[in-house]
Amino acid sequence: MYTQTIFNKFTAVIIDDELHGRENLKMIFENYCPEVEVLGMAESVKEAKKLVDSLKPDVVFLDINMPVLDGFDFIAEYDELNFMVVFVSAHEEYGIKAVKAGADDYVLKPINIKELKQTIKKLLALKNKKVEVESASESDKLMLPASHGFEVLLTDKIIRLEAEGCYTKVVLVDGKNKIISRTLKEFENTLTDKYFFRTHKSHIINLKHIKDYSKLSGGYATMIDGSKVEISRRKAPEFMNKIKSLLSTI
Repeated sequence: MYTQTIFNKFTAVIIDDELHGRENLKMIFENYCPEVEVLGMAESVKEAKKLVDSLKPDVVFLDINMPVLDGFDFIAEYDELNFMVVFVSAHEEYGIKAVKAGADDYVLKPINIKELKQTIKKLLALKNKKVEVESASESDKLMLPASHGFEVLLTDKIIRLEAEGCYTKVVLVDGKNKIISRTLKEFENTLTDKYFFRTHKSHIINLKHIKDYSKLSGGYATMIDGSKVEISRRKAPEFMNKIKSLLSTI
């Protein structure tokens, strides 16, 4: 069964080393952008990391030029971004670097209210783009967002999934790949099929499509497409138990 929740608000954290910058953006949100609920503010990367990990906002509005550690250093703190990022900076030359770092948008100082409203609209669209999947009697289908709406994919057709920043590459048995704008963590929560297993922070595999397993080089599984997927040392015991459990049911 497919359901989609429509969001018209989101939570946010503001990170800026200048008090005026933080307070000004918060005031603009309060006066012009009722869709944004500011949960907290931070003046440094160290403080921001604790705040974001604790409050888990939908979006982080992030200054770039800050002393000691900058906005890019903040993003580098995370192997996987579970929140959207908007850089707020007076320096437009960082735009391309921001996109490559995983930012969802870029707002220039001094802030233009009309442009900020467009950013808010974009963020709400991104939040609503996340597809919610509820399994019925079987977890054999996966609903994926597509340009035309969504498509239904049989999970048996998936060999493996690989994290690519805020996106996930889905590798299929027909040799095709799909790049989906959802994190690997979201897929991990969605794929309730017992055959899917997260072997590493960057990989989920379909145990039905393993060709062989080797303990060499730290441990890896060879999939039917010839790819070798690392099994992290921490995950290895759980992986072996999972394989044994599945074999006993055959």
